[in-house]
Amino acid sequence: MTRRRRTAVSLTRAALASVLIAASCGALATEPVRHIGIYVQPYYAAARNPGEPPQVAVGASVNGPLSSTRREDIVAARDRIKAEPKLITPMTMMVLAIRLYDVGLRDDAVFWFYAAKDRFITLSEVVEIGRSGLHQVEDAVRSFATLAGPIINGYAFCDLAKQQALRRSALDWVEQNPYQAIFMPQLTAKPGSRDANLKASIIGLRESVAKERGYFEDPKNREQFYATRKTNAADVKFCWS
Repeated sequence: MTRRRRTAVSLTRAALASVLIAASCGALATEPVRHIGIYVQPYYAAARNPGEPPQVAVGASVNGPLSSTRREDIVAARDRIKAEPKLITPMTMMVLAIRLYDVGLRDDAVFWFYAAKDRFITLSEVVEIGRSGLHQVEDAVRSFATLAGPIINGYAFCDLAKQQALRRSALDWVEQNPYQAIFMPQLTAKPGSRDANLKASIIGLRESVAKERGYFEDPKNREQFYATRKTNAADVKFCWS
């Protein structure tokens, strides 16, 4: 398998893997998880103490509002990103997802977490990550997905129907708002048309979403998944209101 396929397949399959991690993760204390305390340098460092701002370094226009402790500032950053999404990096979207979770806007957090992963996957399916000097981007996205995924998916799967709707909605957004870095001539493209490879990437992502949906349509899989969540007190950790 080529590096192209390894990169893309590993991250698309990580969608389902992170779901299972969220169900089986027992490392978190059995109490409501209200804060995502992770560190992905140089982009994000969670606050060490309650009430303190995190350290954010994803872009001058959003670093300030995304590091704020006020919900309205996080919402303003979200709205700014939605208004001008063309060159918003996956790392910025990951930080947005974390901060939305921290201020209690957890459905929004789920949406942007999924959108961030999908945006990176489309990039990796069109652009040569290594030859374009994007290894740090790949490592950061994987770190965000691995560290924040169990918490965000832990909440997302409190309501399976809502999770699936948000998953589809995030992918729709990624398709409707293609990452314009994909078309930058300074980034080395994979063989073939960039447009065609982007379309193929979206098709592959939709197949991944359908596979995840099919997995949970099997009553045995669904029952086992939620039994594991119950064993690990996932509802206590993530389904608080």
